[in-house]
Amino acid sequence: MPHVFADLDEVYFAGLFRRLAAIVYDSLLLGAIFMLYGFIGVSLTGGEANEHLAFQLIAWVIPFLFYGYFWRRAGQTLGMLAWRIRVQTTQGQPINAKQTFLRLVGGLCSWACLGLGFLWLFIDKEKRTWPDIFSGTQVVVVPKKKKRM
Repeated sequence: MPHVFADLDEVYFAGLFRRLAAIVYDSLLLGAIFMLYGFIGVSLTGGEANEHLAFQLIAWVIPFLFYGYFWRRAGQTLGMLAWRIRVQTTQGQPINAKQTFLRLVGGLCSWACLGLGFLWLFIDKEKRTWPDIFSGTQVVVVPKKKKRM
């Protein structure tokens, strides 16, 4: 049986502000990863811009690897951890590779429509955005961890 998150009774659907704040955090991390990747690519070509097809394809794969690793491992990227939100299946499990891909496609579609896909949560009774709907997932607020004494 797949792993199920432990705190399902205490979570509730995440709002727009937390989601966007986590996106900003994660964009900074992804930006640093892309800068490192670009530095490596330029170094390997002797200081020239790398226009090789493989280099460009890998650049498209980086976000999938980044989000795939974090979402499939714990349901949270570092930005999501900071804002106490988690992506999960509707049964409270970590998402799979197909759902990761569909969330990323849904996110691209949302941004391509000037953010309409994210504003959709104001219309949807379950506060789902297009990435949530496309992938059959949900983003929830995780309860604060209790302090140990």
